[in-house]
Amino acid sequence: MYDPTIFENLKVAFENHVYDLDNIDHQIHITNRTDRMDFSVLAREFAIQFTLVAKQEVIAEIILKASLEDLAGEILETPGKQLGCSLLLRFYKQVQHIELQCSKIEQALNEIWEDEIELTQTVSHIYKKEAPDYLDTIEVDFIHKINEENMSEIADFLDHVLETLEALHGI
Repeated sequence: MYDPTIFENLKVAFENHVYDLDNIDHQIHITNRTDRMDFSVLAREFAIQFTLVAKQEVIAEIILKASLEDLAGEILETPGKQLGCSLLLRFYKQVQHIELQCSKIEQALNEIWEDEIELTQTVSHIYKKEAPDYLDTIEVDFIHKINEENMSEIADFLDHVLETLEALHGI
């Protein structure tokens, strides 16, 4: 009998919660969704992007990943392995004052997510474009892998994502 992997179970749980925020609660608007199998390294990746309904300037993306090692360890029931999936949040925001806004973003995200994350901001600009805006790609990488034991925390996790979107909108 087929037994879904940790990745499959978490993917479905995230999808259900995020689609409820869109279709039932009308708090967000889903803008993109991907479900990839990378055959070159035999890895899985699921990503879903969305914005707040009333404030669409900032985009959030939840990315769930499972490597070959994670998938094989689970299927082969390898003892002593920390099985699970990697979780990454990515936010996309336009900034004009790089030093000031990026500093405020770092402070706000560290307050919301506390010590659970590694934060990276990458600022880019289109060459020869005269607009004064820069794209800040904010990556929130979670240090620990997640598994089915974390499913009950998805609703709280999404509340933090919505809080982050609100905070980023105000910066």
